[in-house]
Amino acid sequence: MLRLSKLADYAVVLLARLGREGGLHTVPSLAVATGIAEPTVAKVLRALSQGGLVEAQRGARGGHRLARPVSEIPLSEVIVVMDGPIALTACVDGASGGCESEHHCAVRGRWDPVNEAVRTALSTISIADLARPSCSELHRAPVLPPAAHGAASVAAE
Repeated sequence: MLRLSKLADYAVVLLARLGREGGLHTVPSLAVATGIAEPTVAKVLRALSQGGLVEAQRGARGGHRLARPVSEIPLSEVIVVMDGPIALTACVDGASGGCESEHHCAVRGRWDPVNEAVRTALSTISIADLARPSCSELHRAPVLPPAAHGAASVAAE
């Protein structure tokens, strides 16, 4: 199974939150808003900042903000910043030394087109695409509080 690391998943959540809110946000406020522990938020933001996806402003009125709109941040870039190069197997893109069977492997080098297809697919999805409300969220009816018995008679008067 292909699976993102928890830190890459958290990075997507934090970027989506920063994109929705705009402006500067502190680590504590992002931790509360996302439910991610403060030390983890700080660690992820540090990596995102080093990767050029987030800007940090120091000082009493400091915080973090997006370096560019979420519509311009592809999922593939977030994964690379958080987890390193996207590769399905150890021998992708001419790499060697990651597999004990590489010298007699019948499919060595043939994973490259698959790897490129995955990279391409991930690069066509932006953080904005992931942050959009789902179909069920769009069609969910708002929950209204039950009307008080006296409210109807007051409204009728």
